[in-house]
Amino acid sequence: MSDFNRRKFLEGTAGVAAAASVGAGTALFAPFAHAQNMSFKPEKGAKLRVLRWSRFVQGDIDAYMANVKKFTEATGVEVRVDNEGWEDVRPKAAVAANTGAGPDIILSTNDDANLYPDKLLDVTDLAEYLGKKYGGWYPAGETFMRPDGKRWLGLPLGASGSLIVYRESMVKAAGFATFPKNTDDFLKLYKALKEKGTPGGMALGNATGDSTWCNWLVWSHGGKLVDKSNKVVIDSPETIKALEYGKELYANFIPGTLSWLDPNNNKAFLDGQISVTNNGISIYYAAKNSPDPKIKEMAADINHAVFPIGPVGVPTESHLFFNQMIMKYTKFPQASKEFLRFMMEKEQFDPWLQGGGGYVAQPLRYYENSAIWSSDPKNLPYRDSVKNLRPGGYDGKLGYASAGAAADFIIPNMVAEAASGSKTPKEAAERAQKRAERYYKL
Repeated sequence: MSDFNRRKFLEGTAGVAAAASVGAGTALFAPFAHAQNMSFKPEKGAKLRVLRWSRFVQGDIDAYMANVKKFTEATGVEVRVDNEGWEDVRPKAAVAANTGAGPDIILSTNDDANLYPDKLLDVTDLAEYLGKKYGGWYPAGETFMRPDGKRWLGLPLGASGSLIVYRESMVKAAGFATFPKNTDDFLKLYKALKEKGTPGGMALGNATGDSTWCNWLVWSHGGKLVDKSNKVVIDSPETIKALEYGKELYANFIPGTLSWLDPNNNKAFLDGQISVTNNGISIYYAAKNSPDPKIKEMAADINHAVFPIGPVGVPTESHLFFNQMIMKYTKFPQASKEFLRFMMEKEQFDPWLQGGGGYVAQPLRYYENSAIWSSDPKNLPYRDSVKNLRPGGYDGKLGYASAGAAADFIIPNMVAEAASGSKTPKEAAERAQKRAERYYKL
């Protein structure tokens, strides 16, 4: 994080803390009470096309589309929304950016905005307005969407938390009264679960969301892709230790995880094949809302926990970040800005958060007190996913190189190679080093 962003973060945190000292309600509503409203006048005859990811939680889509309808009713601007899987949005967004034609607005993942920053409409005025009105953006959102500390390439939408999802009864049967809080006990749990015939498993394929546990694995042992100067340093003693640990962990996984993509662990968990995995809240959401009584009954046995802390001694959370980008080629920049403003205002954004059942955590502090986080205690661990998020390009500056390295699944591939034994930990780290250097030397 730049000194500028760190200073702004500390100032914002101090303000929230001061407000909190006179009551939680004051902390939540003070920014909103003093904000000036902003709006953008849509161009005459404006029509918008939105491309967005679609994954797992129907309530997210339903609430989003209800807000789209409200926007059209309020402005007269027709909006077409195309829902695609995460893996499909990224290449389509890149094609649109390179050809200068396609959707006006794209909702994508991680630091995709840094792949084509010059192709995106500057939304600094809108981002600053929303930040002032809703208690400030979390630092991770600024890191992703305002990498130079000045211009906002787009707006943060939030993040799907990659947390531990587990069966309480099976963890207790394996000898653990509570979920492990450190990596040593985490490995012991995985071994015990395998011995009990109730193994766990996490995705080692090119899974956009669920392979983020590989970042946690490396960071928890002190490894990193690059240093602060953007020098590639993934081939390090710390990474080797992480990969050796990952190999031990993988030995206790259910077979088949090397090919798992994002849907696979959801299915395996709900089928009763695994007792522990990492995921967003979508597994719990699906169980609670399942028409199958056996799966619905499982919801009472599901719980969530943050990832254990490794030898570095601090949390190293990696979550799937969501962005909102307006393409510079749009014929309707004012309508596009008004659409994003409308969707981020509390009258629309909070019902969308609740509709998604906690699947997306907010990027603005104001929404920490949304009812979605207090309505069910099992939702609460996901609330701070953006607040605690460490970007995948850690410990360097985000940009084309970090975005390209993430899109190429360099870290997950390295972990998979070492875990499976197709390469030694040292060989896997060396290959990852060479792959990453191709991006960071551009």
